[in-house]
Amino acid sequence: MKARTVEIMDTTLRDGEQTSGVSFSVSEKLTLAKLLLEELRVDRIEVASARVSEGELKAVQNITEWAATEGYISKVEVLTFVDNGVSLDWMVKAGAKVQNLLTKGSLNHLTHQLKKTPEQHFSEIAAVIQKAQELGIETNVYLEDWSNGMRNSKEYVYQFLDFLTAQPVKRILLPDTLGVLTHGETGLFFKEIIEKYPNSHFDFHGHNDYDLSVANVMEALKAGARGLHLTVNGMGERAGNAPLASVVAVINDFMPEISIGVKESSLYKVSKLVSAFTGFGIPDNKPIVGDNVFTQTAGIHADGDSKKNLYFNDLLPERFGRKRKYALGKTSGKANIQKNLQELGLTLNDEELKKVTERIIELGDKKERVTKDDLPYIISDVLDSDLHQQKVFVKSYVLTHSKGLKPSTTLSIEIEGKSYEENAQGDGQFDAFINALKKVYKKEGRELPKLVDYAVRIPPGSNSDALCETIITWQTKENEFTTRGLDSDQTVSAIKATEKMLNLV
Repeated sequence: MKARTVEIMDTTLRDGEQTSGVSFSVSEKLTLAKLLLEELRVDRIEVASARVSEGELKAVQNITEWAATEGYISKVEVLTFVDNGVSLDWMVKAGAKVQNLLTKGSLNHLTHQLKKTPEQHFSEIAAVIQKAQELGIETNVYLEDWSNGMRNSKEYVYQFLDFLTAQPVKRILLPDTLGVLTHGETGLFFKEIIEKYPNSHFDFHGHNDYDLSVANVMEALKAGARGLHLTVNGMGERAGNAPLASVVAVINDFMPEISIGVKESSLYKVSKLVSAFTGFGIPDNKPIVGDNVFTQTAGIHADGDSKKNLYFNDLLPERFGRKRKYALGKTSGKANIQKNLQELGLTLNDEELKKVTERIIELGDKKERVTKDDLPYIISDVLDSDLHQQKVFVKSYVLTHSKGLKPSTTLSIEIEGKSYEENAQGDGQFDAFINALKKVYKKEGRELPKLVDYAVRIPPGSNSDALCETIITWQTKENEFTTRGLDSDQTVSAIKATEKMLNLV
């Protein structure tokens, strides 16, 4: 059976811009329009609402100028209103050729918002459509609040559709404006309408207020919808619109009877760019485009992936221009670490791997986020600790820092089985720690090396809340040497570097 082609209309630049706090600049709109049509290969884009602002007019003019030269002008759509042709005049200035005319799809909206009869509304719509034809503008029609119209005033909806299907309208756009439909209702309503008007083109425009938008899209398609309205990252008013990436994956994996032209491998790239332009963050667990969705955390899953891909599903990250990752933390285990070591080209023996695993689990228990970039630093820290026999143990310490008072440290330390406790102040917490340590070693009749250099760094690409490496250079009468400490806290990492020094002198 030949697959049925369905149009994908992206409305990120119009409906997605209704996300609270989001506004695209003129240049950003043009950049995204090009990316959506040329790179992602959606069939149509809805780029603006007519009459909004001078900036919106300039943005649409830039888009239509580019689209006209590249053969995309019929794919660029603008939301318009029943306003005696004011929106159409705006479109002419903007150079747009396709209007999506907003009308009332429920008797409730028509009666209480417009305070008009159906006949009055239809007459005004017909006048707009006729003027659009005269101007060479193609018309699609939105039935705003259509979903509630089908629930509460179905007779009006069918009266409206009888009128529209007799008009020179290319597409009828059926929105679940308030995101209230269940998937069962969506399928039922679309089936009824398509059976009654089999020769008309109907789009579904879903909202996600109950997190049902993707399920609703599936049911609309099964019932015969010919077009879908989606947004990048599910952007939109309230809970947003049906998300582009999820719908594309669902169609490709579960609906072989449907054919779409969207390029899967560009979804992630476009998602990240839209997020960067808007400041609208992508939840880490958002399907397809979230940071964590192709990350295995449990060690048993990483182990299974090494044994015939036991924990893979059809959502392979490579489809979307991504790679599978293996998280490092308290549940990761040796298998996750081995996967990350392979990527870095590093090898460890069983004993070294065990120690590195224990160190990562220790960090995970602190709820720290450990990354692949941290791994060489952890390995260095663990292996460095094995180079000497530990005779000095920093058992405990209290670091204080208060406004108006000098930082202080209370230190408990064990040297070759003998315990000491001291307190000191300093210019900072680590300086106070060193001063307390000097008191202890003075009692022992020993002199500490001189601190000559102190450097702090975090692994490239890592997060400052995960790991911090402190590198301290010490000088004795005989030589100069360096020790390193690794921890999520800068002062603690310096103390660990100092403890290593104490075991070397």
